[in-house]
Amino acid sequence: MIGIEHYLGLSAALFCIGLFGILTRRNALMFLMSVELMVNAAAINLVAFALYYGTLTGQVFTLFVLGLAAAEVAVGLGIILVLHRNYGTIDVTAPTTMRW
Repeated sequence: MIGIEHYLGLSAALFCIGLFGILTRRNALMFLMSVELMVNAAAINLVAFALYYGTLTGQVFTLFVLGLAAAEVAVGLGIILVLHRNYGTIDVTAPTTMRW
């Protein structure tokens, strides 16, 4: 059986990849994908601890987190569409003001 340390290592690696993507990318789509990696890392942690303690609480929270991630993608894609429509690019550094 795989120990909890393997799940935690995988989760830490995914979180670090997502954090690296957020800190280094300017493309809004890559930014959104990096956030999803970080959310999935948290979900893996929740499932791993649910398995370790033998409860279903972490798995229920994981379903909630995945639902929030899906809603976050819908909102994020809407923001990206508006960004592209108004500025012609999806570079997150292009909009310097909040007005059009």
